[in-house]
Amino acid sequence: MQIILENTNTKNDKLPYSRTNPFQAKVLKNINLNGSGSTKETRHIELSLKGSGLSYNPGDALGIVPSNDPELVAAILEEMQWDEEAVVTVGKKGETLQLKEALTDYFEITLLTRKILQQAATLTENSELQNLVLAENADQLKEYCYGRDLLDMLRDFGTWKASAQDIVTLLRKMTPRLYSIASSIAANPDEVHLTIGAVRYTAHDRERKGVVSILCAERVQEGEMLPVFVQANKHFHLPETQDKDIIMVGPGTGIAPFRSFIQERAVNKGEGRSWLFFGDQHEAVDFLYQKEMEKYQQDGVLTRVDTAFSRDTAQKVYVQHKMLEYSKELFEWFENGAYFYVCGDKERMAKDVNEALINLIEKEGAMSREAAEAYLKDMQKQGRYQRDVY
Repeated sequence: MQIILENTNTKNDKLPYSRTNPFQAKVLKNINLNGSGSTKETRHIELSLKGSGLSYNPGDALGIVPSNDPELVAAILEEMQWDEEAVVTVGKKGETLQLKEALTDYFEITLLTRKILQQAATLTENSELQNLVLAENADQLKEYCYGRDLLDMLRDFGTWKASAQDIVTLLRKMTPRLYSIASSIAANPDEVHLTIGAVRYTAHDRERKGVVSILCAERVQEGEMLPVFVQANKHFHLPETQDKDIIMVGPGTGIAPFRSFIQERAVNKGEGRSWLFFGDQHEAVDFLYQKEMEKYQQDGVLTRVDTAFSRDTAQKVYVQHKMLEYSKELFEWFENGAYFYVCGDKERMAKDVNEALINLIEKEGAMSREAAEAYLKDMQKQGRYQRDVY
């Protein structure tokens, strides 16, 4: 796998590794954490940082500079009958790449935007597209963009009066994807670990794949390289002192930063208590890092673990339900100065957890909803309520 970057003509080995100069990290381990029969595939990936000079803190993220699915690139080339070796201009400094390389390593081809469709409308006489980009059809345009990619646009709105250069000029440069780091460098010197859920779904009569998640699940083998950089996260970190209690809510891949927290606490022998809420579909096949978490509990590093497996019971139980079940103990921890963390899905889970927090504070603190919301805001101001949501 070859990754082409803006600085293709210069060697940056002596510069610090960063978003614009990523480190080629060797893949040491790439395994599926889910058991046989699970509907999910979650990759545990271990990468070597040896010789990079890179370091990180628990709560930080790792950026991966991706490459696109070769099958999608091939389908675009075939649809447009383009010559894959044709040279196109990319970037603002006039850099050039062969078309296949540009579509694979440089351009974002899995996401559409309103701007791309509006500009594309000038390259075809297709009346459907001309109509779609009218100001009064903004909602339909937004709906069209959702879940569709460049191949959809090219198939739906031809015949195109455009060269390959005309089309790629519409596209944005591919952006790195950020993942919560799932390891402590104190526990794993010269290594960084990730927990990545493979994204596969069907939309608009085609199978869709997450750019980096499927790169990791299907194409990157142990021994190969991934271009990476560290992204600090100042708003999601362990308390400055080891004696503070921590409560961690991380269903699914949201467990990643908490594995980092727990490893760090294990190395530093922190005195503070720790409580993990984890949830997924089925305990037998979806309990990520189960043996590790059980071992940490036996060793006293993890004070308490509560789980919610939504498909194992007649009524679906999620992490927020478990929080409400133990509302009395949680509120006691809050009153004792505990830090509360949540990581995962912003749209649903994080909102539900926030609502559960307000409800349990209102109930156990015998206060009004307004007072409970103020209590939570105060925790936030003190840095005791931190979220890493996406």
